[in-house]
Amino acid sequence: MATKRKRGNSWHYIVRRAGLLPKPIYLSFEAEKEGDEYVARLEALLDRGVVPEEFVAPKADPKRLRGRVSEYRSKQAISVDDAKLLPVVLSRLPIEIAMADLTFYWATEWVASMKRVHNLSPSTIRHHVGALSRALDWLAAQGDLPTNPLRLLPRGYSAYTADDAAAVALVEGRKKEDQERDRRLEDGEEERIREILAGEKPSGRQRALELNHQPALQLLFDMALETGMRMREMYTLTMPQIDLPKRTIFLDKTKNGSKRQVPISSVLLGLLKAYEGDEDGRLFPWWDGDLSKPALAKVTSRLSRQYDRIFQAANCEHLNFHDLRHEATSRLFERTSLSDLEIAKITGHKDARMLARYANLRASNLAERLW
Repeated sequence: MATKRKRGNSWHYIVRRAGLLPKPIYLSFEAEKEGDEYVARLEALLDRGVVPEEFVAPKADPKRLRGRVSEYRSKQAISVDDAKLLPVVLSRLPIEIAMADLTFYWATEWVASMKRVHNLSPSTIRHHVGALSRALDWLAAQGDLPTNPLRLLPRGYSAYTADDAAAVALVEGRKKEDQERDRRLEDGEEERIREILAGEKPSGRQRALELNHQPALQLLFDMALETGMRMREMYTLTMPQIDLPKRTIFLDKTKNGSKRQVPISSVLLGLLKAYEGDEDGRLFPWWDGDLSKPALAKVTSRLSRQYDRIFQAANCEHLNFHDLRHEATSRLFERTSLSDLEIAKITGHKDARMLARYANLRASNLAERLW
């Protein structure tokens, strides 16, 4: 059994297995439940005599993947999410893995291990593959790889197969299902939310919600529906990024690590002209200009909780702020004749497959174009 203890805000584990592990494994997790589940699965593997590759003693190799990815991170501007994900991805790969090992066979085996060994969800697997794939694209451009094997993975690679499910069951796990959120605003919900934002008393309550920075909360809600922008992209906007004469918002660096231009609808244009907020050059009052990860996470958490309160008061069950991005994207497909590529440029979806689930929204438009 693993040794477990809490130190500060994290849980620490020591796994020993004489004759199988060359040395004890030291692990730490912020969440006790996550740590217990991971260690239980690790010990189940060890009981079968299986040592995960990341815990096998490394062999000497002059061109390891880790070193090359470190160079990629130092020389190439990457997104905040990729900067956070890549160390996690590499920690789950063998330390000695070399560039020459990166074949299509390795790619399929890696994906299988994320399911069968780590029991990750399909969406997490796609995020891991995406982060590493962008690094391998850069390395391939440098001549380190003939091609990026992760780009050869078939569609649906992250879904658990019957064999994956059987393998997971052997180590006390179960297959994970994709949890795509398709929550849209239902009839009457937008109106009820606007009533709460305007200061009306929620049904069944004695008084209205106390909403600090009420005009800003209203504008952020409208901007989300009119542009499909992410919450952080909006609350970090500065006044120079908004060009009202050109009806364009210029995003310097987005979640995907690239610049983007977002058109301003006539509705949003009128709202921006009427809005009187200017927080020392920033559009919204919640962010003070600090771009550090903890500061941004704090603002995101605070705003998410505020809108959760507003949505609950408006009787909008299971609605969160990010669902407004899905609603806005759906409206672009339903209400405009923009192409998929044009919509992707507005919303910042880099993978066309991310927009595939919106295709059915244009079924009526396609029918109208038939003879």
